[in-house]
Amino acid sequence: MAKRLLLVDDEPLILKGLKYSLEQDGYDIDSASDGEEALRVFGIRHYDLVLLDVMLPEISGIEVCQRIREKSSVPIIMLTAKGDDMDKILGLEYGADDYMTKPFNILEVKARIKGILRRSHTAPTVEQQRVVRVRDMEVNLVNRSVTLDGKEIKLTAKEFDLLQMFITNRGKVFSRESMLETVWKYDYLGDMRTVDVHIRRLREKIERNTNQPEFIFTKWGVGYYFTDKD
Repeated sequence: MAKRLLLVDDEPLILKGLKYSLEQDGYDIDSASDGEEALRVFGIRHYDLVLLDVMLPEISGIEVCQRIREKSSVPIIMLTAKGDDMDKILGLEYGADDYMTKPFNILEVKARIKGILRRSHTAPTVEQQRVVRVRDMEVNLVNRSVTLDGKEIKLTAKEFDLLQMFITNRGKVFSRESMLETVWKYDYLGDMRTVDVHIRRLREKIERNTNQPEFIFTKWGVGYYFTDKD
């Protein structure tokens, strides 16, 4: 069954070009030209991924991202203006899984989409077909769900990917570079803030007290690691 994508951009030529190119690869494409329309369309159908421009009329892409995140963990790729670091950081803060800078190469767009969809929908291996329990946290690696103290914790696709990487490699210290390679699967050209933002968001969701972590620890000057030891 074809994956359904929602493209959101207020530039008609960009929408037309993306729609045509992605449909050639077999995707089912819907589009919206402003934030209000994007939220309306998103509420009607199920989508496997959203490609979302930051600069939109009516409602900004950042707010659209935030409101989608309130009810869905669908992968979101933000489109930002070249050199606008604040938009990139805000997009990640509000739940985006990835970002791309305009102008972009359509082949890179396709590669990013394909990579994210592959990781989001890959069937679990025999090794992964289990529930992992760490003290009061339970992580289901099959349906990608997390509970803490019996309450469901909603994670984005990237946040879950990070947690799965940690929980299946307990005690191993991951550098930011190795996390980019393991979770994002490509070179972010040295932008390590992406990792730090996602780690912080993950900690805020699974740690009872971020100042006294129980699960994810920092190895100063090296990276991060996960432990199940008290």
